[in-house]
Amino acid sequence: MKDDVLFSPAGVDAAQVLGALPHPVMTVDEDGRIVDANAACEAFFHMSQTQLRRSRLVDLFPFGSPILSVAEDARRRRSIVNEYRVDVSTPRIGADRLVDVNAAPLGPDAEFIVIMLQERTIADKMDRQLTHRGAARSVSALAAMLAHEIKNPLSGIRGAAQLLEPGLEDGDRALTRLICDETDRIVKLVDRMEAFSDERPAEREAVNIHFVLDHVKRIAQAGFGRHIRFVETYDPSLPPVHANRDQLIQVFLNLVKNAVEAIGEDAIDGELELTTAFRPGVRMRVAGSPHPVALPLEFCVRDNGPGVAPEIVNHLFDPFVTNKPSGTGLGLALVAKIVGGHGGIIECESQPRRTTFRVLMPMYSPRDGRQGAGEA
Repeated sequence: MKDDVLFSPAGVDAAQVLGALPHPVMTVDEDGRIVDANAACEAFFHMSQTQLRRSRLVDLFPFGSPILSVAEDARRRRSIVNEYRVDVSTPRIGADRLVDVNAAPLGPDAEFIVIMLQERTIADKMDRQLTHRGAARSVSALAAMLAHEIKNPLSGIRGAAQLLEPGLEDGDRALTRLICDETDRIVKLVDRMEAFSDERPAEREAVNIHFVLDHVKRIAQAGFGRHIRFVETYDPSLPPVHANRDQLIQVFLNLVKNAVEAIGEDAIDGELELTTAFRPGVRMRVAGSPHPVALPLEFCVRDNGPGVAPEIVNHLFDPFVTNKPSGTGLGLALVAKIVGGHGGIIECESQPRRTTFRVLMPMYSPRDGRQGAGEA
């Protein structure tokens, strides 16, 4: 009777409650067959409710997954069983997927088991964002020091080499040219690092991300990405992002260039997908804001290259981390700094033939509080 008083006036039933939960929840029978699942479960497994009901637990999770034993323990003990940080990575679900598992019996004879998954990777990604931002701040201080302490002496060294050059023989001139070339190379590296020390707030406005991505795509197709097939999966109703247009171009040009280089010049089926989507529910506390900021705008750059080396995938946005023979490891660190400066987050999920760089950003809201609909 108490339940009737609680739910009936509002017209809320159990199915609506389950559907509103952000965590995947499924019910399985004694044979391990899925008999029901909520919307979050469909999104987690990239399967419809109909497909899920045709599946069993052994079809959804890796062979020998602890989730199978957790469900069986809950059935046998007729009590709630929990297990934490379970790896459920599969080609369908994706790589680096860790969940906390809660299984509970349903019914007097425990003929059904309810399983809820709480994804750990979201919290872990948030922790990594703070690490990326701390690393960027460290590089900011280092860049300011380098600009002052290194560029001036290098200018003197280069000038001295140029003064010596006219009085030298050809063999020795090659050495002075080497000195000049190497000092120029170091100056360029310091110039790139100086970008980290620029802490001036960029002017932001309502920016149409599709204009930015189209601009980046045209640059790529006219030069370094001629051999790549571009695929666009856009949400045309997406609201504008609150950002600096030039800095967004810098971010996505860097991500697209990295993706093209990962695919390689010799690839005959190189494909790069640009996607935009609205993903409500992600919030993050950022500097300068007393409250968590919603990050509903998702922009992805996805390639079918060989993937990122596992040993560096969690450190890609740290300065000087790279697997390119001639790379400096500053490009993605600068990308993380710009995205973080906009109050957003960036993450990488990588496996062979499917590497995704995902950027989550706040949307533009006019000062009167209404949702913006302007364009860049």
